[in-house]
Amino acid sequence: MEANKTILQMKYARIVAIFAQESGLSLEDALAFFYDSDTYKLISEGVADMHCRSDEYLADELMIEYKEKNLN
Repeated sequence: MEANKTILQMKYARIVAIFAQESGLSLEDALAFFYDSDTYKLISEGVADMHCRSDEYLADELMIEYKEKNLN
């Protein structure tokens, strides 16, 4: 399923804001990480209808990915 591009952009902004708050990153750093993340790729490609998941769930997935990448 393909989501409306404008709605997706608004969702991305909410996810990044939540992620920045949880991680302590600046909005710019959180946005940069988001666009390089596997989570973003899954959402933007419509894999498993990830775009239908809540903003909080997706921010949590992003935080898990962030922690995994920073531990290695």
